[in-house]
Amino acid sequence: MKRLFSTKYSDNSVSFDLLMLRLATGGLMIQHGYDKLVKFAVMSKGFPDPFGVGNTASLSMLVFAEFFCAILILAGLLTRLATIPLIIAMSVALFKAHNGQIFGEGEHAALFLGGYIALLFAGPGKISIDRLIGK
Repeated sequence: MKRLFSTKYSDNSVSFDLLMLRLATGGLMIQHGYDKLVKFAVMSKGFPDPFGVGNTASLSMLVFAEFFCAILILAGLLTRLATIPLIIAMSVALFKAHNGQIFGEGEHAALFLGGYIALLFAGPGKISIDRLIGK
């Protein structure tokens, strides 16, 4: 019980926390991307085009971010680089699709956005492929 209220932390606990953050944000986002990937042909016709590049291109970029970049985050491979498309995607979802309603409809996008920003600054931690490559 004493350790529960301690203000001390170790590098291993931080790495474990980063692993849990990667598994949660990457694992949950993969499902969103997979749904869009499977229904790509149907969704591309009426998909919003916030950047003016076309419906299909916008959906393609979102699938790349939500599915493929989320897999990279889950594995801890190119983690910081993989967070950038997801930060952009969640920012567009929050501020364009949900009109910046952080405490309303955009709550999920805001939570994901916060997690991806944390991973961008903190990195993947010791328990990652990035760490193995860096050695």
